[in-house]
Amino acid sequence: MRILIVTQYFWPESFIINDVARALAVEGHQVTVATGKPNYPEGRIAPGYSRKGTLRELYAGGIEVLRVPLRPRGDAGSVGLSLNYLSFVLSGLLHFPRMMRGKTFDVVLFYGLSPLTSAIPAAFMAWCKKAHLAYWVQDIWPDSLAVTGFVTNRFILSAVRQLMRILYWCAGTILVQSEALARPVAECADPRKIVYLPNPAPVEQTEDGPLPEHLSKIFDDCFPVVFAGNLGRAQSLETIVEAARLLQHEPRIRFIIAGAGSEAQWLKTKAASAGLENFVLVGHVDRLLMPAFFRRASALLVTLSNDPGISMIVPSKVQAYMQAGKPIIAALNGEGARIIREAGCGLVVASGDSRGLAESILTLFSLPVRKQETMGSAGKRYFESHFHASGVVHRLIAILESRMGVRQSEK
Repeated sequence: MRILIVTQYFWPESFIINDVARALAVEGHQVTVATGKPNYPEGRIAPGYSRKGTLRELYAGGIEVLRVPLRPRGDAGSVGLSLNYLSFVLSGLLHFPRMMRGKTFDVVLFYGLSPLTSAIPAAFMAWCKKAHLAYWVQDIWPDSLAVTGFVTNRFILSAVRQLMRILYWCAGTILVQSEALARPVAECADPRKIVYLPNPAPVEQTEDGPLPEHLSKIFDDCFPVVFAGNLGRAQSLETIVEAARLLQHEPRIRFIIAGAGSEAQWLKTKAASAGLENFVLVGHVDRLLMPAFFRRASALLVTLSNDPGISMIVPSKVQAYMQAGKPIIAALNGEGARIIREAGCGLVVASGDSRGLAESILTLFSLPVRKQETMGSAGKRYFESHFHASGVVHRLIAILESRMGVRQSEK
């Protein structure tokens, strides 16, 4: 199958679509990726790339990557992000048709992280190439705009909702990353188009040897509770800070926060003002180091805001944590909580419950190591049966082949 993946974010930016593209190519499919110049999470164009002009390069030995210029995210403020999102749409519409002149595709697959308006170039290319259009929806738009505080004007939200209806109408298949996400998507789309496809965990790629000394020493002589990933409003970071404050009496418990995002500076300031000596921010950690980083953890932490829309999303870190085989401590509602409980791989409290989060960490801390390892092993088994990349990709191809047959029969 000839597959065009359209995504604003791609290698060297760390997202699961990188692994999906590789897995598709390994299965013998011809994969092309249309994306922008990498600038996440630092907010500036990555070293080795020019801000100007288009670029063609190869990824993983045979995947052609077509890059268009865009405005970097900058400090992730609302203006900078808006311009970043808009620039990808306009640049994609301008450059993708020329860069793909003479190419044919069976499927155009859009990887739908926020903003889903980035699907516009994907829909246009599917129309140009007369290809089947599939969206893999990772977020609820426009609801997530209001939840994160990015947009609160109801007229703008209404306009975005109308745009989503048009984009969903263009699609032949709408994949959703959690079962709960199907209902809100169906408010803007034909329910017959919607199919559940979970996110896989990132494929483990590690560097040989131990962690660098500056990271390794952070884990020494303590019970490390690790949070890794985006530091944004949806992550309910204030819940983590308050839990750390409540646990200051137990000096062996240490919170280690790895990641970047719009709330990183707020988190640093808040932790400093609270005088938290059990709280360490290490910034962005290279993905190649993450498996070794997780191996040093005693528990892996995931939190989300208390919002019905956010609760329908399964944070990608849940799959990555399960793959690591470590106990999970969670303060979240909805699908993520259900999966962790179903797997029996951790302790879960409600979103925003900082006291419950602190008590869960103490509970895990007091358990025998053998019971902690049992939790981690349960998560690993659940991952292997539900979220392994090869299994998800096989299901993706089966869904697309089935849906393409449906569309052909409808013509």
